[in-house]
Amino acid sequence: MSNSLCNEKMSLVEKLGVHLEKREQLAPVAARILSYIILTGKTGTTFEDMVKVLCASKSTISNHLNHLQDLNKIHYFTKTGDRKKYFVINTDIIMQHIDKMMHDWNEIRELHTEIKAYKETINNEKLENDEEKFDLNFHSDYIKFIDGATSSMEELRTKITNNPYTH
Repeated sequence: MSNSLCNEKMSLVEKLGVHLEKREQLAPVAARILSYIILTGKTGTTFEDMVKVLCASKSTISNHLNHLQDLNKIHYFTKTGDRKKYFVINTDIIMQHIDKMMHDWNEIRELHTEIKAYKETINNEKLENDEEKFDLNFHSDYIKFIDGATSSMEELRTKITNNPYTH
């Protein structure tokens, strides 16, 4: 790999690592390990490579690899005639992430639907002056957006289910 690609990869490892630290509530080194594995792809990466590239101690890398495996975020495979373990991302975490996003969006949609219904009731029963009535456009637009996003995510989920992406 050229120096510029290596630098770009490590920059992305750091950027994705910071994101995963927050989103997945991982320790900084664990997030960098997961990022590095994601960006290495289906060829996998070895323990030795991660110690060297991520500049962390063997025990630190080992502990975080075990933790990431316990969380089912990564797994490893071996190659015939090679005693090394090659770590790759567990593609199930993509489905877990999609399911969580869709669940969260559904909760938000339900909340906005209830708020909109309440405001419609107030508009129809309590307020006679049009200037005092609630504007319902935001809720309608937001619900429409969530429906579109959910539909797109369901389409992606179906594609993954029918033809899993490789790393």
